[in-house]
Amino acid sequence: MKLEGIHHVTCITADARANVDFYVRVLGLRMVKKTVNQDDPTVYHLFYADDDGSAGADITFFEYPGAAPGRAGAGMVHRVVFRVGSEESVEFWAQRLAGEGVECAREGRSLVFADREGLGLAIEHVGTRDRPLRAIRADIPGHHALAGFDRVHAYTGDSERSRALLEGTLGFTADGAAEWDVRGAERGGRYVYEPAPAAPGIPGAGSVHHVAWASTMDDHPLWRERLAADGLRPTPVIDRFYFRSIYFREPSGVLFEIATLGPGFAADEPAEHLGERLSLPPAFEHLRDRLTQVLTPLPDAAELARGAVDG
Repeated sequence: MKLEGIHHVTCITADARANVDFYVRVLGLRMVKKTVNQDDPTVYHLFYADDDGSAGADITFFEYPGAAPGRAGAGMVHRVVFRVGSEESVEFWAQRLAGEGVECAREGRSLVFADREGLGLAIEHVGTRDRPLRAIRADIPGHHALAGFDRVHAYTGDSERSRALLEGTLGFTADGAAEWDVRGAERGGRYVYEPAPAAPGIPGAGSVHHVAWASTMDDHPLWRERLAADGLRPTPVIDRFYFRSIYFREPSGVLFEIATLGPGFAADEPAEHLGERLSLPPAFEHLRDRLTQVLTPLPDAAELARGAVDG
């Protein structure tokens, strides 16, 4: 069995309106699902990705209105790195982000920055045969658009604690002392550890909640069996309607998920209209009237993508 790289990365926001503006209007991603946190349906779960809502391009957010700022520490992902197709694309993004008042810095090949709430992000030219996962926008040339995830960076006090899980149980391939590749038949990604800061981490706005790795539907129950056999204490398989999920913590403390490649976001709305309405899985549909009264009114993501709304 091989995992197909990163499936999605889920983060926390305190301000869904500003979050939509940044990820749709500024970064040029498509809102592909506007739904709720199935463990707390009074909370949004917003998904941004390429035009098809593909695993491998899908950054998602729970909104906890008014949540205090978080701080990444040991056992937390602190940076999410997107791929682009050329060095010219990196420069395009440096200029675009500067025009939005976003501070950027070059660290090696990466353009490093943060979203409006401090979530660590980066853009990098990565040579790969993987299909680019892009959202098409009139104001972002297609060859410069973000092309999906390359990797996530996590903090740890001891990367060796996680080596047996990563290389043995999950089948990652070591690429240096604290960096691993994970690649399936169609797609790959990377996982990187860096020494943890002295200050402990604080979950909150601008922090990563978990990272999900992609599995085929057929392999998914077998991954749970393997995790359980190796003492990782995974959750049961949870049906999230758009995909199925297994959760567990890796030894450094990062919350991992293994999520299926399907059924996908078109399970309950046409592909051409993804993310345009509040989508509720059947088990939550009876809550629609109540939820529309408590969830934050959001800007029209389709209009933002067309440039018809200014911030």
